Amino acid sequence: MRIRVRSLLFWLLIAIGCTTGPRWGGAPPPAPAETRVILFVWDGLRPDSMSGDDTPNLVRLRDEGVLFEDQHAAFPTFTMINAAAFATGSYPGRTGFYGNYVWVDGPSDAGVSAQGARVDLHQPVFTEDHGVVDALDRFYGGQLLLVGTLFEVAQDAGLLTATVGKVGASYLQDRHRGGFILEERLVWPRALLDELQDAGFPVPRSTLAAYPGADIDAGREDPTRPGPVVFLADGVTSDPTRGLTSPAREDNAYLMSAFTETVLARRRPRLAVVWLRNPDTTEHDYGPGTSASRDALRAQDALLGQLRSALDRLGLAATTDLFVVSDHGHSSVSGPVDLFPLRAIVDGGVGPADPHGYSVSGQVRTADLINRAHLGLRAVDGLGCLDAPVLSGILASGARLYPGLDCGGRPGTSLVPRVPSVLGPRDVVVVANGGSDFLHVPSRDPDVVRALVRFLQSREEYGPVFVARRYGDLPGTLPLDVLRAETGSGERAPDIIVSFSFNASAEVQGMPGIEFSSLAKRGMHGGSSPVDVHNTLVVAGPHFRKGFHDTLPSGNVDVAPTVARLLGLSLPGAEGRVLDEALVGGPAVADFSLEVRLRTSTVAEGLRMSLPTDPDGRQVEPGVTRYRIELQTKTLRSSRITATYADWARAVRD
Repeated sequence: MRIRVRSLLFWLLIAIGCTTGPRWGGAPPPAPAETRVILFVWDGLRPDSMSGDDTPNLVRLRDEGVLFEDQHAAFPTFTMINAAAFATGSYPGRTGFYGNYVWVDGPSDAGVSAQGARVDLHQPVFTEDHGVVDALDRFYGGQLLLVGTLFEVAQDAGLLTATVGKVGASYLQDRHRGGFILEERLVWPRALLDELQDAGFPVPRSTLAAYPGADIDAGREDPTRPGPVVFLADGVTSDPTRGLTSPAREDNAYLMSAFTETVLARRRPRLAVVWLRNPDTTEHDYGPGTSASRDALRAQDALLGQLRSALDRLGLAATTDLFVVSDHGHSSVSGPVDLFPLRAIVDGGVGPADPHGYSVSGQVRTADLINRAHLGLRAVDGLGCLDAPVLSGILASGARLYPGLDCGGRPGTSLVPRVPSVLGPRDVVVVANGGSDFLHVPSRDPDVVRALVRFLQSREEYGPVFVARRYGDLPGTLPLDVLRAETGSGERAPDIIVSFSFNASAEVQGMPGIEFSSLAKRGMHGGSSPVDVHNTLVVAGPHFRKGFHDTLPSGNVDVAPTVARLLGLSLPGAEGRVLDEALVGGPAVADFSLEVRLRTSTVAEGLRMSLPTDPDGRQVEPGVTRYRIELQTKTLRSSRITATYADWARAVRD
């Protein structure tokens, strides 16, 4: 009831003009009663991974419908930020949501995770968990997302909805549980759980926590338990030469079968999101282009074939618009290959240099480096002891970029304190996210922010630095709001977002794109590289043109407004546009104008670089350099819309 009242108040505000309307003109046309939309998210699918060998069903869908050739993820290019973009049609500056890892300085006992662990919001938390999403939503008084969602609008209009798949991302679409939910750790409501079991499907074991005291037999095996990852002899670093299959293969197969045979067959939702974690999970574990990642692509493509067959069998294909979209691209984790040559893997360890080999570098721990720099600051990240014996960086002589601390007793380990109960004026909370890091300065001291910015600019691991507006125009930075990543009040946004340095053309396993990362994985995203920013969108169905390649820029924020249009709904407050040019009877590409702009920051001068640049690992005399940011944007205009997309951003040092 409380949710419905809030929804009614939201729409009342819309009616009296307190928020803007949709970006396209006029009221949405009524949709036929049988029209349905399915959004099938292939997490982390790079556009260049689409091929006749690995993804024949996706290629067939592309040829039957529309390929969006210039699709953009929301920045920072993380799963949960783009989950919010799909849910709302808006960027984080409007949604107020900054996953994957976030810090809100909340209570240490804010609830329990999906697996029953205490949620401590005083430490950075991983938001791919429905228990954590619920805890954050309570912390924000039910306003985790500051704008209404597509699922709320659809449910208010009486449409049946379903969200299926990856924990956290699928749940965020319907966090107030107004429809059917089948995700990796939760089945909701009880009626759906009973239907699954009646049909012979087991349910995720952790879903029992949602029904305390209920007599539910979850079975012996957890159908969404991840498969094994094969490691090198160190027991920490994955071995892509022996790990040949996707760890998410069985999990995803269960979710798609449960959806097609139960949710779709029996409930026939008008709006469904099916978010499966391949190829992203496998790319993280083994890296893009590896045998396991190609196995993930083939397995995911087979599930697309299964979904299309189910639509045909149920007589729904002719009335269903099917979107296949990814949340972001995906890069390999590596430092510069001239400094850190790729290596062969021999006998479970690192072998000689091999241009066709694998990365032995790339992990960066920002809090550790800040503390070592003697800036008079205390940096904390909530992660405790980390051990990455290979990815911390092997140089030609065998020396390491980051010498070990007394944590675990092995080279490559580092120790950073957890967030203290009381934060001081010189404390910095680093939220390590992967391709970008978030830095919070609880004191809001501009001198601390300036010192951090100068430090980040002086290390080659870090790329473009974006700073909250409250700190003014700092040399060599751009404001967060140029990426629409700062809320109006600025209260929720980090003080600094820094992306890691990248090389979009350097290759690992035949796939271009490398970047530093703050997480010990072989593959990563989240940064401002064009490899991370450009993602995949293919759509086919009765409302879309056939065999059409859309060359206009588009983005993940455009998906929800377009789906709303197809279903005859209005999505007030969305920043995205309706993809009109791809619709049957829509405007021609020639009706739009396109402006490509390169924006350059001011210059930070006199920086002394602190990354070793000698191939044998010796610290060379630091040079003095200048630093600036370049940001490329594309602005699309017609008589009805203006839409700007961030294409990439990089740091330039000279």
